[in-house]
Amino acid sequence: MQSYGQTACSDAHSDVNYAYSHVKSAYNSNNIDHLKYYSKRSFDAFERTKLKLEACKCEESYNYAYDASRLLSNVENVNTFEDGRYYVKRARDIAKDVINELELCTELSIEDNALLELQNEQIRLKLQQTELKLKEAQIKQKLAEREEKELYLKKELFISKNEIAINSNIKAYNDLLLVLDCNSEVIKKDKNNSDLISKNMDEIKSHYINVIKDITSSYLKKINKCSLR
Repeated sequence: MQSYGQTACSDAHSDVNYAYSHVKSAYNSNNIDHLKYYSKRSFDAFERTKLKLEACKCEESYNYAYDASRLLSNVENVNTFEDGRYYVKRARDIAKDVINELELCTELSIEDNALLELQNEQIRLKLQQTELKLKEAQIKQKLAEREEKELYLKKELFISKNEIAINSNIKAYNDLLLVLDCNSEVIKKDKNNSDLISKNMDEIKSHYINVIKDITSSYLKKINKCSLR
């Protein structure tokens, strides 16, 4: 993408070439009318050139164009061909400097623009990297949320299965105590397990192992008492 300054420098080439071509034609003229005609056309081209050189900040070329334009502005009022040709010759020589300095400015503008493009590309890449990191973080968060939900459901199912199995065992133990006429209190399970879901799987498993041990131990004690009666 070209900046306005670089575009102005590029556009100045055509005007400065017109100015140089006309000032050469003026110098090669063989009468004062032709000399003044081409000098005026060269002057107009230099005036356009000055605006574009100022816009693209090509200072050295602008200064030369200013000098050439000022010299050519004198041609209109000269009375002799020789006087006019004097100004034209000086303007023609300066026109070469305008072109040379403009070439340097154009090269610098292209290099500056290339550097700007590189910097913009680096910014775009950084933005893309930031967006990718953000998307990566969002994906990781969604995966973590899904894993957390899956783990929650897994723990719920594990707790539910253990509760059913333990309640089934308690019922079987109590039925046996009744059948054996042990006249013993019914075995009960502590129902305080509301915070189990917040524990990890190993802790939940350990909890139910201890519950089963306690229930089984209680059952065996009641059986032993029953047999001693």
